[in-house]
Amino acid sequence: MRVTFYSWKADKIKRYGLVVILALFCALLLWIGQWSQLPVFSNKGEPRALSQGSAETPYVALTFNISWGSEKVHEILKKLDAYNAHATFFVSGEWAERHPDILEDIHKGKHEIGMMGYKYESYLEQEPAEVDTDLREAKAVFEKLGYKDLKWIRPPHGHFDKAVLKQIDKKGLQTVQWSINPHDWENPGTNKIIDQIMEEGSKGDIILLHASDSVKQTSKALDVIIPGLKQKGLEFVSITELVNGGKSKTTQVQ
Repeated sequence: MRVTFYSWKADKIKRYGLVVILALFCALLLWIGQWSQLPVFSNKGEPRALSQGSAETPYVALTFNISWGSEKVHEILKKLDAYNAHATFFVSGEWAERHPDILEDIHKGKHEIGMMGYKYESYLEQEPAEVDTDLREAKAVFEKLGYKDLKWIRPPHGHFDKAVLKQIDKKGLQTVQWSINPHDWENPGTNKIIDQIMEEGSKGDIILLHASDSVKQTSKALDVIIPGLKQKGLEFVSITELVNGGKSKTTQVQ
């Protein structure tokens, strides 16, 4: 009888022990989840690059890079207008200087404007002083054109490290990357661009596309991408709206 009692007691302790372990494990997961949802660019004071918005809100951000050419951008603007989709355009300072009228068309279309430096040369291939000069010249150009409150920057070619992020942060700018990149500038095929975005596109995504003259298939792909993502319940917003809609993931630079 005593053996049976001790056996029953041991089994009970094991069951309670398992429950406690599971409870602690769940608590740990919740704690990790809480810290994975840190505010945008918050990393104990270290700047980060925004790569994706919150998965809790049905927002997706279309972003377009422009560093040269003027033939394709209007096609893309017309598609965005036809489907009532807002986007964010990242443009280089040199391009903005050469095409202030197109920049104004982008602004009038209620799209957000971000910068890509001035010369569109990789910051990892420049000395810190050169990067500082490029950022300063870019800000000066946009301010001269009447865009004084720009806060988003996509480093040229998407190249950056911790030092570059700190330089950008000191200029009052915040770095934006992406979560989906179909490499449309390589013109891989309209269907390939569509398929990747439609398969991967979900809440909080930042989609990288281009509006420079190199892209031959992007405009046509938008005819499927925009309605398709809307059918998935997604809403097209600017980067600012994506961030304001919820907490966002950031890319850690090692």
